[in-house]
Amino acid sequence: MKFRQSITLTCSALLVIGLAGCASSANKDAMVAANLQTLKKHERSVSVRTAGGAETTAMDSSNIADADLKAAIEESIIQSRLFQSVVQGKDGDYDLAVSIVRLDKPIFGLTFTVDMEATWVLVKQSDKSIVLKKSIQSTSTASFSDAAAAVTRLRLAVERAAKANIEQGLQAISGLTL
Repeated sequence: MKFRQSITLTCSALLVIGLAGCASSANKDAMVAANLQTLKKHERSVSVRTAGGAETTAMDSSNIADADLKAAIEESIIQSRLFQSVVQGKDGDYDLAVSIVRLDKPIFGLTFTVDMEATWVLVKQSDKSIVLKKSIQSTSTASFSDAAAAVTRLRLAVERAAKANIEQGLQAISGLTL
């Protein structure tokens, strides 16, 4: 009887430890759209705001924090030189608001496919006119060949879906005449 209780207690402890170490947040550096080829460069400044994300908790699966999404978008803009500068607050010539509407993630499997939808709204600050309002959907997959650990595969799929969403959003903005 004591052996069975000991095994049960050990398994329970391992489960709690495993869950506490399971989830990891999407990495902002992995979401940056590096080497983005833009159609046009805009000689204006932009501020970026994000919403709809969530912090990753120990009992949750990988999520995208608003601050990490914002940092990835800003870095993507800087690297691509899409805008002349990125400013904080609402001091830019344009205000870019990106809101995560949906982040569908699988619970288990060998291959994880993540679907993401975000709304992208670009507003000209001088007259508050909406220059772009677009819903962008992206999908990405991570398989066992990408990572053996399921939590790592899920994080990779989430990061890749966010990166694809950023690429599509910035491409749409690069096609505008501002």
